Amino acid sequence: MNNSIVVIPTYNEVDSIGALLDELNLLEVDVLIIDDGSPDGTEQICLAHGVEVIQRGQKLGLGSAYRVGFQTALERGYKNIIEMDADGSHQVSDLVKMMQWIGSADLIIGSRWVLGGRIQNWSKFREYLSKAANRYANLMLSLHVLDTTAGFRIYSAPLLNKMQISTIASEGYCFQIEMTRRAIARGGSIKEVPITFIEREHGVSKMSFAIALEAVVRITAWGFARIIGR
Repeated sequence: MNNSIVVIPTYNEVDSIGALLDELNLLEVDVLIIDDGSPDGTEQICLAHGVEVIQRGQKLGLGSAYRVGFQTALERGYKNIIEMDADGSHQVSDLVKMMQWIGSADLIIGSRWVLGGRIQNWSKFREYLSKAANRYANLMLSLHVLDTTAGFRIYSAPLLNKMQISTIASEGYCFQIEMTRRAIARGGSIKEVPITFIEREHGVSKMSFAIALEAVVRITAWGFARIIGR
């Protein structure tokens, strides 16, 4: 068993998952797939690569998938728990850079918005929305993290254990903001490492109005609770 494990939620990632697993196989990491019943054969490709799949059979949400994966990793004794997307937006070359910072912080974030971070193939409107979401989260929650919504991360096991991840309630992209907030609340140190984020070439984005609304509602509620000191 390696010290590090990559937890990857999947749903209909047949066009990209094989290439990602081939690249991860060159690193000293284990891989755990959390699949939500992909009908396109994603699970079969993962199994053919010798990768373990926890098959949940239906779409249960991003946050739920990570809670299952993180808890499994902690129970098995991994020291570093990595999260990344399966759609090609996160590069293994950037993961190699991020892993060089292991030990320097409790949470290492692959950041699009820190100096040196880049975005490829996004529209100006999409870029504006992402930056606006991060600014709003920092305004309301005072997190001092430039990319609070990033889904490319490395957590230390001690920090994850202190975070009580079973009580993290968010299911959409707000999950990343809530995890950032909880990490800071538990005294975790954070390092943002610049990455190049590439918009997915295959499949369909998981973003929806409901996911965006969840983020706005939760951030606003947490922010007002912070302001009034509750």
